[in-house]
Amino acid sequence: MPPETTQQSIRLFKNDFLESLTHVHPSVPLLLWSPVSAFLLWRSMAILQLPAGGILLCALVALVTWTLTEYLLHRFAFHFPAKSAIGKWLVFLFHGNHHQDPRDKTRLVMPPGGSVPIMLVLYYLFSLVIPHPWIEPFLAFFIIGYLTYDYIHYAIHHFPMRNPVASYLKRYHLQHHYSGKPGRYGVSSPLWDLVFRSTGTAHRSG
Repeated sequence: MPPETTQQSIRLFKNDFLESLTHVHPSVPLLLWSPVSAFLLWRSMAILQLPAGGILLCALVALVTWTLTEYLLHRFAFHFPAKSAIGKWLVFLFHGNHHQDPRDKTRLVMPPGGSVPIMLVLYYLFSLVIPHPWIEPFLAFFIIGYLTYDYIHYAIHHFPMRNPVASYLKRYHLQHHYSGKPGRYGVSSPLWDLVFRSTGTAHRSG
């Protein structure tokens, strides 16, 4: 069985203000990012007057792109095999602490201090290949993909999830945590684990 959650969160900073930034209520990503997504969609339809077919295509591409981004970040950034002390600390700061205490409900969704700079960097990279005005509906649906991931991850660690699909995602992710085997980096989808053969070999759930 998974270990019980600690009574106190793992402290990451000595400074109380910096420490407070590492904790987040689960409503924060929705309150922060849903207005951004809604505004971009409104602009796409009302101001830019983009065709519905193009917006739907953007939605499909953006959601698939999110699942790939989620996979790449989780596998290669959050599980980066750092050698230096600062590298190890950064990996622990962004993700390692979650593995040490996966039931800390204040660290199951990404705080703005992490999500905002990551989203800004990704927006810049996407804007290099996606022309205006299509970057706007693309980003709107990419944000929806991110929010879906964040709340699936929160639910996996916080709720029973008895729906067959949700139950499968829960078992899949808990194997990432508790099997002792590397792999299963997809949270909202196992697609890229299948593509890149990183599903691992363990079959017992947490």
